[in-house]
Parts: sequence; C-alpha cells; structure tokens
Amino acid sequence: MITSNASLHKSVDWVIIALYLALLVCGWFSVCGASYTYGEPDFLGMDTRAGKQLLWIGCALGIGFVLLMLEEKLYDLLAYIIYGAVILLLIATLFVGSDIKGSHSWIRLGGGINIQPAEFAKAATALALAKFMNTYGFSLRRRRDFLCVMGLIFLPMAIIILQEETGSALVFFSFFLMLYREGMTGAFLFSGVCAVVYFIVGLRFSDVMLGNMPAPVGKFVVLLLIQLFTAGMTAVYTHRRDVAAWMAGGSVLLTLLTLLFSAYVIPFDLTWVQLGICVLLTLVLVYFWLREHLRNFLYITFFTLGSLVFFYSSDFVFAHVLQPHQKVRIEVVLGMKDDLSGAGYNVNQSKIAIGSGGLTGKGFLNGTQTKLKYVPEQDTDFIFCTVGEEQGFLGASAVLLLFLAFILRLLVLAERQTDRFGRVYGYSLVGIFLFHLFINIGMVLGLTPVIGIPLPFFSYGGSSLWGFTILLFIFIRIDSARKRLN
Repeated sequence: MITSNASLHKSVDWVIIALYLALLVCGWFSVCGASYTYGEPDFLGMDTRAGKQLLWIGCALGIGFVLLMLEEKLYDLLAYIIYGAVILLLIATLFVGSDIKGSHSWIRLGGGINIQPAEFAKAATALALAKFMNTYGFSLRRRRDFLCVMGLIFLPMAIIILQEETGSALVFFSFFLMLYREGMTGAFLFSGVCAVVYFIVGLRFSDVMLGNMPAPVGKFVVLLLIQLFTAGMTAVYTHRRDVAAWMAGGSVLLTLLTLLFSAYVIPFDLTWVQLGICVLLTLVLVYFWLREHLRNFLYITFFTLGSLVFFYSSDFVFAHVLQPHQKVRIEVVLGMKDDLSGAGYNVNQSKIAIGSGGLTGKGFLNGTQTKLKYVPEQDTDFIFCTVGEEQGFLGASAVLLLFLAFILRLLVLAERQTDRFGRVYGYSLVGIFLFHLFINIGMVLGLTPVIGIPLPFFSYGGSSLWGFTILLFIFIRIDSARKRLN
C-alpha cells in the first residue's frame, strides 16, 4: 500500500517539512557546539556525537520518507496493533532494559546503540486515541468512553514510571490538551491547575508562619483557596449565584473573624477553622444536591473533598514517595534550598552559560562554559544553553520563534482536518511538542524542575529524534489525504 509520488507532492504540506528541516539543521549545529572539544581533529567522525547525530538525522529523514510513502489508511487500520506492540515492548524493557543513570528504559542493540521505547510510545498512544475517538457514537461525556481514553493514556504512562523514567511519563499529560479540544469539560483542566497550585503553595510556604500566630501560611492559603474555588464552581456550574455568594462571603467573614481573634485575643492554629469551613461547605453542597437533585452539586462536593485529600496527602507523597534527588530538584526550583554544588548545579551552570552569551553570543564553537564541560548533559537535556551561549539572546530568540512557527503551523494543520482521526492525532502532536518545549526551556532557565526530557530535534540522541520524526510524518501523511477523504 504505497502512494504515488506525484499525488503526494501536490498534497503534502511543504511548509511544515521546511520548518522541520530548519529545526534539524539548527539542532545539529547545536549538538556540534555542545559536544565539540578544543583540539579535536575530526569532530564529524562516527566516534563523535556530532558525527553520530548526523547519522541519526539521515536515518530520521529515511524514516520520514517511508512514512510518507505508506497509505494513510494503514495508520488507522494498524493503530491498535502498533499500540499493543509498543506496550509489550515497554513491558519487556522492564526486564531486559539496561540501567542507564538510574533508569531502566533503554534497550541495548549492540555497537554502542541504545533505543528508548518510551519515545515511540507517544506516537503509538496518539494513534490509538485517534482510532478509538473516531469510532461511531464516541462521546467523552459517556463514562465508558472516557474511562477507556484514560486507560489508553495511563497504561503506557504507568509502565514508564516503573522504568523509573518519570520525565517521559509526565509527557502523557499533554494529551489533555487534545481532550479539551474534543469536548472534555474545563473542570478537569481547572482541577489539574488547582492541584499544581495546592502543591506549590502548600510546600513552598509550609514552614512560614502567619505573623505571630501558630498557623502555616501554606496550609492557610490553600484551604482558603479551596473554599473560594468551591464557591466559584458553584456559581459557574449550578447557576445558583445566591448560594455561591453566601458560601464565599461566609468563608471570608469567618476567616477574618478568627484571624482577628487569633491576632489580638488568643493565638491558635487557624488552619483547623479553615478545615472546618471546608467541611461545612461540603455539607451545604450535599444538602442542595439532595434538595434540588442537581448532579453538579455532587460533582463540586467531590472536587472539594478531592482537593482536601490531595493537599493533605501531598506532604506524604513528597516526603516518602518521591526520590531524594526529585525532592531536592523541586526544592531548588521553588527557592526553598540553594544546592549549587548538587541538584542545582546543572541549572546554575546553564544560566551562567546563557547569561554569558549576551546579545549576540560568543560565536559557533566559542562557548567557554560548554567547551570546558561546565554544564552536565549540555548536548541532551540542557542543549538550549549552548544556543544561548554561542548565539546569544538574538539566536535563542530566533530558535524560539522557529519553534513558535512550527507549533502554529501544526495547529493550522490539526484544525483543518476533515475527520476526527486526523484532528485528534494532530492535537495530540501539538500537546506533546508544547510540553517538551515548555518543560525543557523551563529546566534550562530554572523555571521548572529538572525532569530530563529532550528538546525536540535539538537534543542529541537517535530515539528522541526518531520518535519526534515518526510523530510528525505520520501526521503529515494523514493531512495530505484530507482532500481525498473529504
């Protein structure tokens, strides 16, 4: 099932291919800059990273060409088979995978070549989701369909976590962008944002007291936020603005009264009062659910109780579930700890490298921080610091603008699809690239925790490059057939 070159040439989107090639070229020069050592006689040899990356790029172009030659129907027909095969490969990796830097997510093929199946699981999951969500009668609002979608996303994610590759597992949360586009209620995204806010605020200010009162600022603020979010959701999803106003006003009034009492009469832990207000709000929600038989009151009750459970369990997870290096990375990002010689070393050296580049940079192969190997993982996870040091602010901005054009073009392609299969796959692709771009650049700048995910088309390595290429060229092939399918 091979398509004809003539028809493909007319229908393929050459703009996205041109952007892909431009990113590949910029990425290869960045790998050269990051891996080059002063006095190296032949930095393009196959024993150097620059030479190997050139080989990976050649293979990636070959993979892309083959994917374009295949009929787009194959991706629909084989979606579940590909997904199942990748799941089996992920499971096999648990037993035969090599231990590389604490992760058991790599399979050695010999000759110094390793592959990471987790990189290919993203494309397989996107195909399976597109196939399932394109079935007749599918609806995210139907409980069975929603649970099946969650299963398709979280199954590979759970296996990858067992491989101790947390960064690659977190990428699967990017599929929620596609789900939102396909009609998932914004309450799920809002709940996710709330969870992040609860965790960050509660942890960051856990040891800060509220004035002279024995009340942690973090816990006090989070419990107050839960009350206000509950009132806000009541106003939006039940249209009972009178009830929401009483809930918000009562919470704020009780908080102010107890705050004044604790400040001027008897100091005590205000968080117990805040917890009691949250429980009282849940009882109010249950009362209106029973009286008016409006299911949204029950859902908001679950949100409030779920928020409390998540917040009070996050301390246990942080203290007993996360690995020590993961806890230190989070503490460094939140400014709770300065570990410049340990977990914060990579980020600190990366920021020094980027800052030293100035406006125009030091020039290709002239970066001192990267040439002297001050930045660990500078050609993989932290490769953007090489761009900043050698090309400066202008060069780094140009790279970000190139990525912006790439993402915007993907959005155009995803939105113009004539069937749900192509649209679901396209938005899955957009979410994955956005997640990688935001987290990787955030790691280099010290804005997000270091979770070890590559910068698309820039970071050294065959698995990530091939994984991104497979993701992209499957979509390009699907998009090229949209007119015929219409």
